[in-house]
Amino acid sequence: MSQRITRAQIPLEELTITPGSACQGCGAALAARLVFKVIGPNTIRHGIPCCPDSTTKTPRAGSVFEGGGAMLTGTSHGLKAIGREDVQVVGFFGDGGTYDIGLQGLSAAAERNENIWVITKDNEAYMNTGNQRSSATPLYARTSTTPIGTVIRGKQEKKKNIPMIFAAHGVPYIATASVGYPEDLIAKVIYGKTVKGFKLLIIQTPCPVGWRFDPAKTIEIARLSVQSGMWPLYEIIDGEKFKLNYKPRELKPVTEYLRPQARFRHLTDTETAEIQENATKKWAKLLRSDELGQVIL
Repeated sequence: MSQRITRAQIPLEELTITPGSACQGCGAALAARLVFKVIGPNTIRHGIPCCPDSTTKTPRAGSVFEGGGAMLTGTSHGLKAIGREDVQVVGFFGDGGTYDIGLQGLSAAAERNENIWVITKDNEAYMNTGNQRSSATPLYARTSTTPIGTVIRGKQEKKKNIPMIFAAHGVPYIATASVGYPEDLIAKVIYGKTVKGFKLLIIQTPCPVGWRFDPAKTIEIARLSVQSGMWPLYEIIDGEKFKLNYKPRELKPVTEYLRPQARFRHLTDTETAEIQENATKKWAKLLRSDELGQVIL
């Protein structure tokens, strides 16, 4: 599993090109900057429709939503055929291309344990086409397709637990990360580079436009998500071994995370209490998994 890093271990060379297509305060653009400076130039980056499509100095291949897993697999096999197993094959996808439309191909690649990276910038909706809900969207969040009214109260379903779905595939490495904790994120990329086989890193990347908060608050929102248990940081090895990377003595109330975001402004006390209860139950299960050092599905 990943280890604590020092500042000397953080590469200085920037591999993302700015300005790009990102909005002010874009968490996904920050994730791209951190990820690719650590993965390094010996990389082929794969993209599918997502927001933003950050530009890097590495070679790039592109495909449709459904083709991400197959495209990564083909590149990996092609490099192996010419004896270039030193090149990192990286898919830098959004939540729609991982949780939803691209899941079938990625699941197949995971089942075969292809030697690829799937790095997901999770902004919890289809932001590049107008903030439509995805299965990564949290319970009761307002999106353009989950409006607020007397009958519909935002998204009616809980966020899909995609890390545990891939854990059931038994792949070598799965981790969650946050742009609010860059040292943890970087440490996980450094470790992942040493792992052969299927690797999944899901990074929560707050979106000021879709989540509707002050762009200056991106890092604050990201940290509150972790500190409230809404976005726990952990690692899973071989689908079994488990480690929590951040364990505060006491979680902050979820209201501290929800309140600054206008997508949750409509919440009633009852709805907020339900979100708190879900977060508390999930956290208790993760603490138990950490105590045992083993995934509890």
